[in-house]
Amino acid sequence: MADHALQSAFARAAGVRLMIFDVDGILTDGSLQYGADGELIKRFNVLDGHGIKLLQQSGIVTAIISARSSAIVARRAADLDVAHVAQGVHDKRTAFESLCATAGLSAQECGFLGDDWVDLPVLTRVGFAASVPAAHAEVRLRAHYVTQAAGGQGAAREVC
Repeated sequence: MADHALQSAFARAAGVRLMIFDVDGILTDGSLQYGADGELIKRFNVLDGHGIKLLQQSGIVTAIISARSSAIVARRAADLDVAHVAQGVHDKRTAFESLCATAGLSAQECGFLGDDWVDLPVLTRVGFAASVPAAHAEVRLRAHYVTQAAGGQGAAREVC
């Protein structure tokens, strides 16, 4: 990333008061594993959790908007004290607009880390948009910042 683009991304990130994360491919590596009893298993990286806690300690509200729904995501969000969690959301734009209204913030005061088409309606509205190297090409193109770390391997920590 060119120096001027990186400086612009940092300037945008400085205005964030609410940071929103997708889950699959962002807080996890995107793999879905099932136990013998059919239970969904997801792996989360402690670096990402630490980054989320650092954001919260600096006064930034955190949120999750995910197209999939699972008890393990609810548990991870609770462990990290994530303020707002929306799961099973296929219309992320509407969920995002509702979240902004609830938080009393403009879209420009929000950041979002996402990786796929379903994330574009939010990614294109926020003040700071970030993605991961394995994201869909259109998502990477529209992001203000693309992490060096892969999803589920410290990407969320990198934007924190």
